[in-house]
Amino acid sequence: MNESTPNQSALLVPGAIIVAGVLIAGAVLWDGPTPSANPQGGDQLTVDIADVAVEGLPFVGNASAPVVIAYWSDYQCPFCKKFDQESLPQIMAKYVDTGKAKIVFKDFAFLGPDSLTAALYSRAVWEFYPEKYGQWHEAMFVAQDEEHAGFGDEASVKKLTGTISGIDANKVAQAVEANKAKYQTAIDADRTEAQKFGISATPSFIIGKQGIAGAYPYPTFEAAIEEVL
Repeated sequence: MNESTPNQSALLVPGAIIVAGVLIAGAVLWDGPTPSANPQGGDQLTVDIADVAVEGLPFVGNASAPVVIAYWSDYQCPFCKKFDQESLPQIMAKYVDTGKAKIVFKDFAFLGPDSLTAALYSRAVWEFYPEKYGQWHEAMFVAQDEEHAGFGDEASVKKLTGTISGIDANKVAQAVEANKAKYQTAIDADRTEAQKFGISATPSFIIGKQGIAGAYPYPTFEAAIEEVL
């Protein structure tokens, strides 16, 4: 197995990543360097949202919301799409839209060139059209097809970006070209941080002092948020 052909049925749960019934939800596993602590057992990893870098990153919700949800994803990941279309709308309705929580989006782009292209466009959209970011993010997962099946290259991402009212797709594409090194540094920092926490799968989350690896049903996230509240 390599980075371009991950095992889409694998689910990695670090010692402190607290989830029940690991086969209920799905995640795409990154087949890369092993985190410093053994995710299969042994050394216990600790997670705390207070240790997660959130400044300057894309987010939706009230900037001062009492609950912060860090969300690592890859726009080519089918389980990220599952989360975005099943659990995320309920989280948005009950917690984000009511000012109780905000979601900070972090990149774990590891499924190939299309993943990186989406991550770069994500940074540009946030920099120039932050008020449109949530809509763009949702549209990307709606458009997602089978991994590397067509959607996801620069032409298709740029075309989709142009369908969002209020976004100039040419401006975004120019920003990607001009700021590629800066965006790449930020993307790499997100993945390095994830590995520090023992995260090796998408989607993955940190809420309070809990980590969740996988596209779990909404009640899993509700319980974690309520514990913080």
